[in-house]
Amino acid sequence: MGFEWIAIVMFVLFFVMILYGYPVAFSFSGTAIVFGLIGLLLGAFDLNLLRLLPNRWFGTMSDLTLLAIIFFVFMGAVFEKSGLAEDLLETLGILMGPMRGGLALAVIIVGTLLAAATGVVAATVIVMGLISLPVMVRYGYDHKLATGAIISSGTLAQLIPPSLVLVVLSDQIGVSVGDLFVGALIPGLMLAGLYAGYVMFIAFINPEAAPALPPEARTLKGMALLRRTMVAVFPPLFLIFAVLGSIFFGLAAPFEAGAVGAFGACLLTAFNGNLTWKIIRDAARSTANITALVIMILFCSTFFGLVFDGLGGQSYVKSLLVNLPGGYWGFVIIANIVIFLLGINLEFIEISFIAMPLFVPAARELGIDLVWFGVMMAINLNMAFISPPVGFSLFYLQSVAPPEIETIDIHKGALPFMALQAVALIIVIIFPQTVTWLVQFAS
Repeated sequence: MGFEWIAIVMFVLFFVMILYGYPVAFSFSGTAIVFGLIGLLLGAFDLNLLRLLPNRWFGTMSDLTLLAIIFFVFMGAVFEKSGLAEDLLETLGILMGPMRGGLALAVIIVGTLLAAATGVVAATVIVMGLISLPVMVRYGYDHKLATGAIISSGTLAQLIPPSLVLVVLSDQIGVSVGDLFVGALIPGLMLAGLYAGYVMFIAFINPEAAPALPPEARTLKGMALLRRTMVAVFPPLFLIFAVLGSIFFGLAAPFEAGAVGAFGACLLTAFNGNLTWKIIRDAARSTANITALVIMILFCSTFFGLVFDGLGGQSYVKSLLVNLPGGYWGFVIIANIVIFLLGINLEFIEISFIAMPLFVPAARELGIDLVWFGVMMAINLNMAFISPPVGFSLFYLQSVAPPEIETIDIHKGALPFMALQAVALIIVIIFPQTVTWLVQFAS
């Protein structure tokens, strides 16, 4: 080893800084400046490499894929703040209330639909926690089943298109975001199906854990319920399918479909009589906050990556990963373990900019399909996001849970759904066709 040790120390120090809570963007840029200077003094870093930085930044900002983040976040924010999501959840709850476990099934269906509308986990989990959890507690649902259904289905926003995770991963992996969207569809629906099957199984073996809604709670019936369904359920469904369908069938680029989705969400809100400047302003502010965060981290991680590569770190890590015991499968196993462990403590944006630049060159060298690799990483992040004791979705729900719900209920409730996610991950690893088949069909 020559001067690669400087790059390794640089990465370790960076990781220590973010674990201590220092802002990720400043951790990236601060360590890059310090270790770039150290490398320069030791003759291990060529200062001329920094001339590439403006071109890389300009290339990043010229990538229209990043526009998809703005439009899809805005679309989801309008759904959340206008009451469209609340109306959807309440209506499906009434429709499925007569079934044992019907409320939990409604939560899973709405969580899947909101995942396809928002792409943001926090918004989905918090909205469903505020609306559905008090109702399920009131009508006698097992607290662990109720909380597990909410956090697991809400976290589907990390996997089901138009997931922000997939948009960011497409930029870091270097594959089409449309291909990632198509590839993630079957695994995402498979996870939703596993969740629904588990809820139905629990309702069958233990009816008291997931009772049906009593007749007095089902306030809408007949034509009134039909009209409510036509207004609250079908328009959002049509918008979601139109947006995603236009991407899957190649009719529109992701950012074009996102623009139509954002405009469509505003139209639906206007038709419901809820469109106000406050909703637009709040949605725009949420969008600006998330977009600024992504771009700031992207700029600083590019600087970090340039210095890390200039010190020889990239080639050294690639050599280590390519020559792992077990070759192809050894790399897949190690990559999944590392991403899961990172996902327990870090947000997906941070992981994408930290880990993907290290894993992707080795994955290419080993001949791994990068679309399959990206979807596999997204499923893994899904699992990490609800893993006790520090999964982010647990804290999102805990922040809005009613007093009857204890923290231990939320953590225990996550465990069976984590097991289902692990099953889905194993299926995708063993059968890559679950990802690649639809991509090949769509192309």
